[in-house]
Amino acid sequence: MNYNVPKRNKMSLFLAIIVTSTLLVSCSDSISNLPATKEGFTEIENKLKSKFGDDAYYTDLTITYNKSIGNIIGVTVTENPESLKMGQWNLTQDIWQQNSDITVEVPAGTKASDYMFQLGNTISLSQLGGLVQKSIQRLKDEKQLSNPTLSIAGLNFPNTGEISKAKYMINLQPENGGTTFSFYYALNGDLIKADY
Repeated sequence: MNYNVPKRNKMSLFLAIIVTSTLLVSCSDSISNLPATKEGFTEIENKLKSKFGDDAYYTDLTITYNKSIGNIIGVTVTENPESLKMGQWNLTQDIWQQNSDITVEVPAGTKASDYMFQLGNTISLSQLGGLVQKSIQRLKDEKQLSNPTLSIAGLNFPNTGEISKAKYMINLQPENGGTTFSFYYALNGDLIKADY
């Protein structure tokens, strides 16, 4: 069989394939749609490092899930802690927006970086994502919830800068809302408290 397709239709088909491919690639790169898993949170950490640098310092970091718009990433971050200047940023629907500039005050004789954390080995979004998965499974097993979803996850970092007192915080809810189930983990992944 020999089909003669007019050049115009070939061009339209070619353009449709290009547009579809572009949309698929751009949608797959979306932080908003990443799952609350070890792999998903690793991608979020990579996105943060891409935006602010591998050596950025943070005082606040949260990942909030909204059913309508997906993941919302909130950070307070600086690339130069000794400048005492930080920016408060949100990533919503894959668009970064700076909400405010913050001036940090630290006690005399201390460094600002003593009150901040970096992403890497000690504090890892990959580990946080794994703990979200563990918490979801616990709710499925203990409470027979079929599909608990992430409400918010983040790091509770003490104002004193004592990294040993930092902890991962995870709030989960039933798929259709309702009761909040809270989990707190040490940085090594040990459960500190489950509140529900």
